Amino acid sequence: MRSIARSVLIVVCASLGSAALASTDAATAAVAKPIDDPALRTRVTTLANGLTLLTLEDHATPTVSLQVWVKVGSGDESRFTGIAHLFEHMNFLSSKNLAKLGPEAYTRIVEERGGRINAYTSRDVTVYFEDVAPEHLPLMIALEGERFANLEVTEEALKAERQVVIEERRMRNENDPEGLAFETLMSLTYQAHPYRIPTVGWLSDLEKVNAADCQAFWNTYYAANNLVIAIAGDFDSAEALALIEKHFGSLRQVAAIPRNPQEEPTQNGERRAVAHFPVQAPIVLAGYPAPATGHADSDALDVAAGVLAGGRTSRMYRSLVFDAPLALAPQALYWELQRAGIFVVGATLRPGVDVAKAEQVIYAEVAGLAERPPSPAELGRAKRALEVAWIGGQGTSHALASRIAQDYVAYGRIESLEEKLGAIERVSAADVQRVVRQYLAPSKRSVVQVFPTAEPEGRP
Repeated sequence: MRSIARSVLIVVCASLGSAALASTDAATAAVAKPIDDPALRTRVTTLANGLTLLTLEDHATPTVSLQVWVKVGSGDESRFTGIAHLFEHMNFLSSKNLAKLGPEAYTRIVEERGGRINAYTSRDVTVYFEDVAPEHLPLMIALEGERFANLEVTEEALKAERQVVIEERRMRNENDPEGLAFETLMSLTYQAHPYRIPTVGWLSDLEKVNAADCQAFWNTYYAANNLVIAIAGDFDSAEALALIEKHFGSLRQVAAIPRNPQEEPTQNGERRAVAHFPVQAPIVLAGYPAPATGHADSDALDVAAGVLAGGRTSRMYRSLVFDAPLALAPQALYWELQRAGIFVVGATLRPGVDVAKAEQVIYAEVAGLAERPPSPAELGRAKRALEVAWIGGQGTSHALASRIAQDYVAYGRIESLEEKLGAIERVSAADVQRVVRQYLAPSKRSVVQVFPTAEPEGRP
């Protein structure tokens, strides 16, 4: 991994100079140099029960990351929302052969050995991981095999974790103005598509779901042929494969894995929503439907986001912070998911600012990018920032395991660093203008405004 970081960062740092800002051709030539990408040495093995194993030996550091990717997220929910995330929490509780060790046995066993254990749920996947010293990998594989084969789903366990998730929802979505704004924006942008569902779920569903519903969810999606296991770091692939066969080889597979079929209809006019929150600084966010991950326009949309709000030299930062004191934190991002994407522009505004005026400045910058192409300097800065951000997280076993698993789940293959960096470098100013015109039209915009509450908090 050190050799990757070194070779790529040399390329990136060299291209940060004035020549890169003046000449995209020079940067393209730099990126064309060979890159030692260990991810391309990933071995893919499919067990008889359909489970996919990705193994990547990288002995640069004495650590190893074990990750189990379950191909299910909130975008697959059709009965109770939030059940994918709730079940992630349930999966940290007791199982048949660890019940005598008490609750949270998995976490305790890993942390007692100096390791790190955690999990997360998105709209597409649920991921469980342990990062440990190599000598503990056999135990980690055994632990994951145990909970995937013998998890005990009980009403008692559900009761405890339900309250934890409800409190998480209140903290991150209901009591946080940015969380509230983004949740509202997603449900406004997607009218039919299941991505409108917040990953944490709606409160009414969390209060109603029972253990039988959780068990049915486990039976449907926690099957061998819906799992991808990634192991990266300092270990022996043959030994790991034998252990995976031992602990996961007997897991059941299912004949069919249901997916929600809904697709988002074409949006033909602006949508708006207003939320009130006890906050001093208003928030405005605008979202536009965008392509799914892997689309040919993905890199151009990323570059467009960088030109609009990628740092203090960006267009939105200049117009909303320097030229007129309207905003504290402008933002633009392209969020690509497996079945759809969203492009977001917006800002946390200064207290007392005219929200409508700030909105018009934001939209003027979006329209301006469609009319006025990014300069070579703007294009160069946006590309360099993307490259550095993309490479910056590749220096650990955990990052390598995450990368190969994410690529395999999304594309069915591992995307090389040269391929990724080359795609970024090939984005032209004309490409940026084209995607802005195509995807960021006013008629496709959904807008959320968060205003300070007019009444004291707690008053009807």
